[in-house]
Amino acid sequence: MFEHLFPGERLQRFYKFLGEKGIENPFPFSKGTTSLIFRGKMRERDVIIKLTRPDSSRHNFAKEAEILRVLLGKDITPPLIEYGIFEGLEYLIREFAPGEPVLYADIEKWHLIEIVKKTALLDVMGIDHGQIQGGKHIILGKDVWIIDFEKAGFRKPKNLTSAVAMLFLNDGLISRRIREKFDLDVNFLHLIRTAVGEYKRDKNVKRILSLLSSL
Repeated sequence: MFEHLFPGERLQRFYKFLGEKGIENPFPFSKGTTSLIFRGKMRERDVIIKLTRPDSSRHNFAKEAEILRVLLGKDITPPLIEYGIFEGLEYLIREFAPGEPVLYADIEKWHLIEIVKKTALLDVMGIDHGQIQGGKHIILGKDVWIIDFEKAGFRKPKNLTSAVAMLFLNDGLISRRIREKFDLDVNFLHLIRTAVGEYKRDKNVKRILSLLSSL
């Protein structure tokens, strides 16, 4: 999967490096535009290892690690285990988030409520994820996790408004599925849009949560 980017000899050195840190049976999992993703086991925990692609000019893991440290214990994203450098490439190790991205998952009412609660908490903390609306960075399973804070920053946050737009208001695959599943009419969409407008003014999330609880 990574051979043209990460030749075998270097890959084996990386696996040995991970083994020295207690990570067992690492294997390639996926790749993005800036990173190579591996999975493995560390003290019985499933972990993700993100390694900067050798051909990437962006180096954002230090910033992501900083944000993950701030979020530790907030139950928003799986905890950071370690950040460091391997042969000049940044790496980041965190616990694995089991589940499916919201883009593909079967969405239940409690998922919607948790998404709103967690994106509202990010707003309160002044952290803008930056990629909420795409649907690939919210993972639904036995819990709800927001992952991949590589493009996040301490700036004016738009997490909740982006999430609600994605879930209900945009004309996209996710919102169409949700409107069909919960039989949402024009009146509900008007109410949720109004509640989001109120949230923008006063940051009170209770009105949105009340509407979701009524589904």
